[in-house]
Amino acid sequence: MEGDDTMKSEPPSHPNDAIPDTIAEAASTWLARRDRGMNPAEQDAYLQWLHADPRHSQAVAQHAAALGRMMQLQEWQPGHDTEPNPHLFAPSRHPRVWLWSLGMTAAAALVVGLFLRTPEPVPTPAAAPKNYLHVNERLALPDGSRVELKDGSHLVVQYSDAERRVKLVGGEAHFSVWKDAARPFVVEVSGIEVRAVGTAFNVRLGDQAVEVLVTEGRVKVAQGQSDTASPLLVSVRERAVVPLAAAEAPAVASVTNEEIAGELAWQAPRLQFHETPLVEAVAEFNRLNRHQLVIGDPELNNLRIGGTFRPDNVEAFVRLLGTTLGVRAEAAGEDRTELRQGR
Repeated sequence: MEGDDTMKSEPPSHPNDAIPDTIAEAASTWLARRDRGMNPAEQDAYLQWLHADPRHSQAVAQHAAALGRMMQLQEWQPGHDTEPNPHLFAPSRHPRVWLWSLGMTAAAALVVGLFLRTPEPVPTPAAAPKNYLHVNERLALPDGSRVELKDGSHLVVQYSDAERRVKLVGGEAHFSVWKDAARPFVVEVSGIEVRAVGTAFNVRLGDQAVEVLVTEGRVKVAQGQSDTASPLLVSVRERAVVPLAAAEAPAVASVTNEEIAGELAWQAPRLQFHETPLVEAVAEFNRLNRHQLVIGDPELNNLRIGGTFRPDNVEAFVRLLGTTLGVRAEAAGEDRTELRQGR
């Protein structure tokens, strides 16, 4: 990558010194490249650049955190609130690294006009449409590794020059780790460490044990940082169960592809309804599928339903309507089903 400005670096200095503009600009460029995907040569150059100066990884983390706060503007709607929001750019409790790359800088200008006349009434904004489709939170870590978090899960990122460490505070997460032999990737959860170099695995914190399911490569699982006990070696299509009680022994067992699919079913997008009118639920399924549902009896429109459903499983949704609410389904042509009141 001869002539590439991103390969230039400032002379090393104290970690608390301000980050030079050249490093900040290079970090922004690397983030943009990492998000669109790197070839092997670029990946090697990026890792060399990160290791060349501790300020490089610090600049990447700062850019990603700043962008994360900017993205909070998506959730702030001034039209719905007349009070200022002092917490809009407050840092989150747990460090989060966002998926988006910092490839450009946005600027906004606010123009205020003063008119000596009676202001016209402002129309009430229309309510935002409900979003029933739920997708898990996906994060990109500073080294390019990716994490998918189950609902209610929290992650704390603690990267250093020696290792890439993250703490799973609670819940469940699936990790896809970017290979870096110089800095092992460690997931710490309730005193148990899962160590990997380049692999993919799932970690779940339960009431009685920590479960580690390896979907690619292999990992080492150890109870804390003690050197007295040999770590467990867990390979692809194996699951380790490590009891939280130190007196109980951990175990490793093979799993089938079907069992893996079942345990990772939480990763699939899903439709979540609660006291939702049937007409709205049908509209959501129709928006996401070729097979269309038609409500034949208007009396069914306001029938309230609840539950969690796979968006692509229209057949199961229709079958559940029949068994629980007595709704009758009739074929009405190719890729079309009509819903009617049961007789």
